Amino acid sequence: MWINSIMAWLIKSSFHSLVSKNMLLITVTGRKSGKPITTPTAYLREGNTLWLFSQRSSKWWRNLRGGANVTVILNRKSAQGYGSVIEDEHAVAQRLFDNFKTDAQRAKFVQVRMDENGVPVFEDCERTAKKMLAVKIELQQ
Repeated sequence: MWINSIMAWLIKSSFHSLVSKNMLLITVTGRKSGKPITTPTAYLREGNTLWLFSQRSSKWWRNLRGGANVTVILNRKSAQGYGSVIEDEHAVAQRLFDNFKTDAQRAKFVQVRMDENGVPVFEDCERTAKKMLAVKIELQQ
């Protein structure tokens, strides 16, 4: 997809600050091909943990089933980490809920409403979890 190529270039360029707050590049090794697969994706950082969300219909995350080493380019710097996939719909809904409590803008992007107190509507997170999954990346120090 051409947009991925543009985002990858932007994340690696001197203009990265335009997107680095929300976007990174993740590289995983294909289980069958053994070749590196690089994908731009949105993230949320909690200390040394990165949370990524992907459409279940995407294929890149399947290489992380059972866990795998990854490389990310974050703020134009390369970092190593260990990635794993969370596919259980209830666990994904809970992770979406937790993330959207601090990132309401991203909640709007996937049509998760916020209640009058600014809290994500959990039923919307559950609906979204049917289409999405979570990827947890533990960065090495």
